[in-house]
Amino acid sequence: MDLIQTLRSTGAVREFEDRAVSHEVIARVLDTARFAPNGGNQQAWRVIVVEDSTIREGIRDLYVPGWVEYLEMRASGVQPWAPIGDRDAESEAIARAADRDTSEQAIGEFAAQFDSVPAMLVVLADLRLLAAVDRDLDRYSIVGGASIYPFVWSILLAAHAEGLGGVITTMAVAREPELQNLLGVPEEFCVAAVLALGYPTRRSTRLSRSPVESFATIDTFSGNLLPVPK
Repeated sequence: MDLIQTLRSTGAVREFEDRAVSHEVIARVLDTARFAPNGGNQQAWRVIVVEDSTIREGIRDLYVPGWVEYLEMRASGVQPWAPIGDRDAESEAIARAADRDTSEQAIGEFAAQFDSVPAMLVVLADLRLLAAVDRDLDRYSIVGGASIYPFVWSILLAAHAEGLGGVITTMAVAREPELQNLLGVPEEFCVAAVLALGYPTRRSTRLSRSPVESFATIDTFSGNLLPVPK
């Protein structure tokens, strides 16, 4: 596969064929993804391939409330779970979400049938091995993810090469203690993402993203825009 085209076409896929993804394919995907860059080559990830129907249903039941809260916050003009945001408005939206319709028609097929995705992978991060250099700053810590999310993204790229599509989800992480208990995850690990993978019913070839000149400047935050060849 052409690398540039792969990078430009590996978008989120949530609609899959009714077709199983074999252990062999998943193993090949992970065998490629393991070469992702990571801090100190600690390889602080663990992956749980979830196949048990009861566990899958449990993950769906943790995913849906977070998704409903997300929908309510977006509908209320609140940026969901923003590190800097209006916490009061967020709390009010989350409270309203408890009364929101959770039927498939209201929340969408993907969320309602999350337990039925062809392949479900839970990616964990070992908190003992992350170099979170911003840990003690007086703000939200994000840097530790640099040692995990390149691996998660590499899973999606490797999946693309196998003819699969997928999406990174984090809604269930809002209820991480229940998720950890469901999966038997030790307390020194956190949940980074739950990935849904499968053979896509269709794949978008033209993803919509903001242009380079909307986010790249020279020297300072308010510096000149980076020139972009036409």
